[in-house]
Amino acid sequence: MPRTSRRLLAFDRRLGARFVAGADEAGRGSLAGPLVAAGVLLDYERVRGPVAARLSLLNDSKQLSEPEREHLFGVVLRCATRVVVQSVPPSEIDRVGLHRSNLRALARSLAALAPPAEACLVDGFRLGPSAPPHRHVVDGDERSAAIAAASIVAKVVRDHAMRRFDALYPRFGFASHVGYLTPAHSEAVRRLGPSDIHRLSFRARCYAGSAEDASDAAPAVPAAAA
Repeated sequence: MPRTSRRLLAFDRRLGARFVAGADEAGRGSLAGPLVAAGVLLDYERVRGPVAARLSLLNDSKQLSEPEREHLFGVVLRCATRVVVQSVPPSEIDRVGLHRSNLRALARSLAALAPPAEACLVDGFRLGPSAPPHRHVVDGDERSAAIAAASIVAKVVRDHAMRRFDALYPRFGFASHVGYLTPAHSEAVRRLGPSDIHRLSFRARCYAGSAEDASDAAPAVPAAAA
């Protein structure tokens, strides 16, 4: 088994729990499309032998190619005890705020897992007292198998959704940039105006039709206050 997956599985096993849940999101920094959060519950009495071997390529989704993510997506669905996905539409992100939407989606992902996890891990965020008891893990998708599995599920589910949106809005190129701000995406927004799935609460120069390159987008409200 590759060293990375051994390390990820060992991190979770050291918690001494049978049921370990991980939660992560995809699309937080995207200008268009939903925010997708996923929760994955692993039963460490089952994740051994052949099951652990099937997870041998497990890694942070950002470190994987698209074919590797697609393969591991199927593996996670077969090996996990339960997988939950929460999708937050752009209209809710605009209304509630990005940070608050993100925390709510992660909390709902953990709360929907059954049987209840003995240990809940979240990539980077403290979700607040209304969420199931959890531990926030900095760079968790690089440290925990459950979080890495959730990062893959969230990323693949969101990419699939953005490809479907590409069929509805073919002139924006969503199939290639999946909603993130690229020069081509920025130019399309300047030329066409934002679509129904763009996050209008983000400060993006392309919304104003500026000729300057919109190199980044940020929530209109600081993340900590959103």
